[in-house]
Amino acid sequence: MPHGSPFSSHASSPSISPALDRRIERLRALAEAEPRLEGVLLYGSWTLGEADAHSDIEAYLYVTDAELDGFDGRAFLERLAPLRLAYLNQYGILAVVFEDLMRGEFHIAPAGEGVETVATWRDIIHLPEPERAVLLDRTGRLTRAARALGEISPPDPLTTAQHLGDELANWTLMFAQVLARGETARAHALLATVIAPQQLRLVRLVRGSTAHWLTPSRALEADLARPDIDRYTATTGPALPREVRTAGRESWRWSRELTARAATRWGVRVPRELHEEIARLLERG
Repeated sequence: MPHGSPFSSHASSPSISPALDRRIERLRALAEAEPRLEGVLLYGSWTLGEADAHSDIEAYLYVTDAELDGFDGRAFLERLAPLRLAYLNQYGILAVVFEDLMRGEFHIAPAGEGVETVATWRDIIHLPEPERAVLLDRTGRLTRAARALGEISPPDPLTTAQHLGDELANWTLMFAQVLARGETARAHALLATVIAPQQLRLVRLVRGSTAHWLTPSRALEADLARPDIDRYTATTGPALPREVRTAGRESWRWSRELTARAATRWGVRVPRELHEEIARLLERG
């Protein structure tokens, strides 16, 4: 991007990760010198102002449509810093590990269609300072699209609490049935990857702590009080039959308590007989 362009990004304010700041500035310089790139958009902890020494770098690289097929993302990133690892992960994202063990995730996307979809990410990706997240924008399209992500709509308490309560009942029933089948590892995974995120969103909703709604486990220790952290901890454990069953019982007790609070506050419907049957299933064995 030529110096003096009306779409140039301003210099970023420093985070508490100087290494990440330097890498981002290096990425900005490389992108400006790479004519095949129309735009670069950052997302993640740096754009939220929460980056630290353990943070990674995450970005969309928007390649002009005519050059997309010939653009070598790995070769471009090797100019950013030497790589120890580079591969397409399960989501088709170029995942890398730099020589200093900083991780990176880079979406290589066509500029034409890709930039147009950015505005549709509202309530999925949050960019509190959209202009800061835009490292390169040759046309102004990317900056305009990113501005749609500057605000995140708070969850509606009633509809959200109802949905989460129903989710927790459904998935905990599945957990109980999987556990009864003897699939301890699968039940353990259900608790951690499916039930816990819904539970953490519900406790955040009940406590009025929705700043990290999109990633509910993020900054949990700072956002929630010790009793809630202890209740969450009680829903975890090793993948052993007795421990998984105990964790599942504690998880369901907490889910029911949170759902009851939501019912009192917002009038959430509670299928009480189903809740009791799930509890009885979890008490077996």
